[in-house]
Amino acid sequence: MQAITREGGRAVAIRTDLQDPTQVTRLVERTVDAFGRVDVLVNAAGASWTRPLAATAPEDVTRLVSVNLLGAIRLTHEVLPGMLERRHGAIVTVSSLAGRVAMEPLYSTTKYGLRGFSLALRRQLAGSGVSASLVSPGNIKTAMTSNVNARMPGPDLVAAKIAQLVVRPRREVVIPRIHYTLAWLELLLPSLADVAHRKRNWARLEETRTW
Repeated sequence: MQAITREGGRAVAIRTDLQDPTQVTRLVERTVDAFGRVDVLVNAAGASWTRPLAATAPEDVTRLVSVNLLGAIRLTHEVLPGMLERRHGAIVTVSSLAGRVAMEPLYSTTKYGLRGFSLALRRQLAGSGVSASLVSPGNIKTAMTSNVNARMPGPDLVAAKIAQLVVRPRREVVIPRIHYTLAWLELLLPSLADVAHRKRNWARLEETRTW
């Protein structure tokens, strides 16, 4: 917010629980009250998950799906009528490489769902003046990847790509570009990808054998 105001812009932070449809509606209403309309929606809220499915509590399953997938759908549903009425708007959804490569059952479910939602929405909105784009990052240096011991680009890469997609919409962009290799490996040689993931997944299962 401070960076925006320093550049002469206006910014408002509205705390919202995306699991609550009433709060989502209130978020959009307050945004419209403050700025008059919503021209750009970035669906970027999300939570990570690595615990094996058998050791996951039912309420955690519901929470993850509600935040990662339903939250984006709810927000899009709230802002879309106004965009369509004005025939102007941009919707950018942040999925993940896990939405193209099956890595973890719950997390990948939500990200595959986001990918399908965005790609289908793009087709539905064709010719309406409202764009729908998808950005699918691999590992980015954030708190969610603090346990990953590898060189990773920072979140500025994702932010810059989102800004580009608002101006020049595209179906989907995978970043960093090197991760296109993993996406195509999953598509063309899924059995090889199975082998690559097997050792890691068994190690995680052994860590949680208490379930």
